[in-house]
Amino acid sequence: MMKNITEQLILSLAPNSAAAANGKKISSGGGFINRFRSEDGTFFMGECKGSGKNPYVTSADYIDENHPVFRCSCPSRQFPCKHSLALMYEMMTDKEFSMCEIPEDILSKRAKLAAKAAKAENAETAEAEQTEKKKAAAKKTASSAKKKKFKKQLEGLELCEKAIKELISAGLGTMGGASLSNYQELSKQFGDYYLIGIQRLFNRLIIEITEYQKDNLESHYDAAIDTLEKLNSLIKKSRKYITEKIDNDDPALDDTALYEELGGNWKLTELEAIGKCVKNARMVQLSFWVNFDDARKEYIETGAWIELNSGKIYLTKNFRPLKSLKHIKADDSVFGAADIPVMAVYPGEGNVRARWDNASFSELSAEDFSKLRSYASTSVKAEIKSIKNFLQNAMSRPVIYKLIAFSEVDKVGEKTVLKAKGDDTVELKDFDEYETMTDRLKMLPDKKLLENGVMLCGFHYDNAENRICAQPMCIIPDSENAVVRLLY
Repeated sequence: MMKNITEQLILSLAPNSAAAANGKKISSGGGFINRFRSEDGTFFMGECKGSGKNPYVTSADYIDENHPVFRCSCPSRQFPCKHSLALMYEMMTDKEFSMCEIPEDILSKRAKLAAKAAKAENAETAEAEQTEKKKAAAKKTASSAKKKKFKKQLEGLELCEKAIKELISAGLGTMGGASLSNYQELSKQFGDYYLIGIQRLFNRLIIEITEYQKDNLESHYDAAIDTLEKLNSLIKKSRKYITEKIDNDDPALDDTALYEELGGNWKLTELEAIGKCVKNARMVQLSFWVNFDDARKEYIETGAWIELNSGKIYLTKNFRPLKSLKHIKADDSVFGAADIPVMAVYPGEGNVRARWDNASFSELSAEDFSKLRSYASTSVKAEIKSIKNFLQNAMSRPVIYKLIAFSEVDKVGEKTVLKAKGDDTVELKDFDEYETMTDRLKMLPDKKLLENGVMLCGFHYDNAENRICAQPMCIIPDSENAVVRLLY
């Protein structure tokens, strides 16, 4: 049984073109005295004329079909040598080979190679088994650590619930003087219980009550009540979630916003692993702003982006705590389009957070602007109806961002009003935690920007007006391809 030998194969095995040419010359010149092959077609051997008295013995061992072993008695340091290549030319041209037994020294060498391969395979298998054992042990350790963390969090939730009940029973006004320092100390303890979300809300409660005691403004008292509602809601949802995780012996990550509220920090790989990613995203930043969160003691730099393939609006967040401000690079406004191979998105509802590692940037095209405008709603009423439940949810963000196609922005009495293309209206009013943007509409260089365009609006519930209002963030005019930002 001859091998399927081609000249291309010989050339690929030759150490150089000269060796291949010399091998071909030996074969075509009748350089072989004898040719032999084994019955099973795994061994070929030839006696080739050389410069000395005795012929050279050259062989090709195909016990491993993909990795033949060439041997020759000549003194050449090339491998394979010209005689081995000549033997392959003999095989390629279907020269006659006599049958022979495989020599004992070849069988012995095969046995040694097989033993060596088996030893390597056993070592590889043992290493793989050891790696798997380490992974299993690490997984078991991580699982045990998560269970301990869950139990610790339950203890912290009980402590928080007890403190809230005592505070409500005594009245919010009692959070002052000596008791205030006790509540501040309690807030620090929530960090030890891995309850970051609880700690943040509790800090906000302390801040609002402290401000209320200074100025007696109802807005601080209302904000304190709102924070208490969020605390109660977070405690209930967290307790239910953690209890189910413990009962089901399930420490795995979930597609839930509670993970972050309970002190977790998502890695991009973890978000991708649970399917929270968008591939080949084309993102355009519509607005950018910075605010300081006193409860967290950090600056939060936020970007509002639209993904042009879907029309969804996402947020990017860059957190810069005061204690490490100089070590964390500040974000900034981004112009143009960001093309992102893989974008991770966070669990949650509304305008969820997005992150990515790599992006390339390009100018916005007329087609991009056309797409952007096409995603704008012509009805404020329809948008308010869809977001009302979202804004009423104690655990939701207080603002949700939507694109509205408008016919005009005008003054109605003392109020600034946006009139949608569908003829319904919404009051434009700044959200308390943001910088002023509504007044900047008066500063626009061209008043035509307030007619027939698209506006990114931050819808929020205004307690003073007792209704949903919208904060203007940017304008995309119909008359030109531009994004006119009201901030940064």
